Amino acid sequence: MLTNTELTQFLISTVALLILAHSLGYAFERMRLPRVVGEICGGLLIGPSVLGYMAPGIAEWLVPAALLNGKLLSAVYWLGLILLMFTAGFRVQRDFEPADRRFAALLLCGATIIPFSAGWIATYWVDFASYSGPRGNPLTLAFIFAIAMAVTSIPVISRIFIDLGIIATRFAKIVLAASTVQDMLLWAALAIATSLAGSQSPSFAEAGLAASRTFIFAAAALLLGPPLLRRANRLRINLVFKASRLGYTLIWCLLMVSLASALEVNVVFGAFMAGIVLGAMPPGEFEEAKEKVSSFGLGFFIPIYFAIIGLRIDLPGAFDPLLFFGFLLFSTAVEGVCVFVTMRLARCNPLTSWHFAVAMNTRGGPGIVLASVALDFGLIDERFFVALVLVAIVTSLIAGAWFRYAVSKNLPLLDT
Repeated sequence: MLTNTELTQFLISTVALLILAHSLGYAFERMRLPRVVGEICGGLLIGPSVLGYMAPGIAEWLVPAALLNGKLLSAVYWLGLILLMFTAGFRVQRDFEPADRRFAALLLCGATIIPFSAGWIATYWVDFASYSGPRGNPLTLAFIFAIAMAVTSIPVISRIFIDLGIIATRFAKIVLAASTVQDMLLWAALAIATSLAGSQSPSFAEAGLAASRTFIFAAAALLLGPPLLRRANRLRINLVFKASRLGYTLIWCLLMVSLASALEVNVVFGAFMAGIVLGAMPPGEFEEAKEKVSSFGLGFFIPIYFAIIGLRIDLPGAFDPLLFFGFLLFSTAVEGVCVFVTMRLARCNPLTSWHFAVAMNTRGGPGIVLASVALDFGLIDERFFVALVLVAIVTSLIAGAWFRYAVSKNLPLLDT
């Protein structure tokens, strides 16, 4: 049981994180900047980068190190991450025009397969071993580096498109179609990487087993999940479904996450697949519950999750300029050139190809989730974590600025 002092401290820290996350998130939205960046900056203000550097006593009183590293706030943090990925899963886009599948497939190749491969190879050309975490190894470091090269943020790029009124355009639908498949592939790769944590020299058999578990879980969820969930919904003894759709939805999410954990599959991937399965249900059956889950998560757990990310960023102590600028330039250049060339080969004009390159370089929330999960599993050190978070923020800001400029100048998004 918590003592009265411990409970009071937890509530004070929670209130402080929520106030800063929501306030700065709203301020950033008013400036037409990604809300998630504001939420991270809220945590940054009371972390070691700002308040902890200028007034460490006040920062320690607001969010004590013992609480930040303890189980209580960690549980809130993980629930925020689970709800974030669950929400991302049931918001996966499904209504795409058949004529756009060719463009989406080419974009997927240019934005995912080639950059992922380039990132993987780069870890053998340059020695990044010093940025590995206590439970990392060369294989997991290659996975994290390669995923970070290719990741694209559906939530951030979608929000940019919504704010600018271009979400219904053919260009936006192609970007979201490619990003949807990309998410599934990259989260599966992350699940494989985390399952190899702690193994100093994983064999091909270990890597193969980790990959098999992940893909079998994904295949079973996609093939068996929807019919099983539909059948469970029709059972007369399913009192939870009749009593509370919201409660039933949350139980489904936690059940899938528990199953993933029991099978040694990353819980983040489990939450994402749970959302995808729920999104496959008949229209209208869970719409209200999904909206409530999203509102509840965005009101409490998810802002705290991103605020804690900011709180963990130690710019004075863990910022590596060479790593940050090197990775920012290398990753954006490789991703941008690969996408640009691919779309030019698809006979898009230079401007359209450039639009696609900028859109797929938006790392946003998924880039931040990747950084936090990799750090939590001990796959990377704090310097790599800080670099990945900052790259995600910078690329999101660049994408927002570019598309605002394109829309203000009436530049065509797609030439075909």
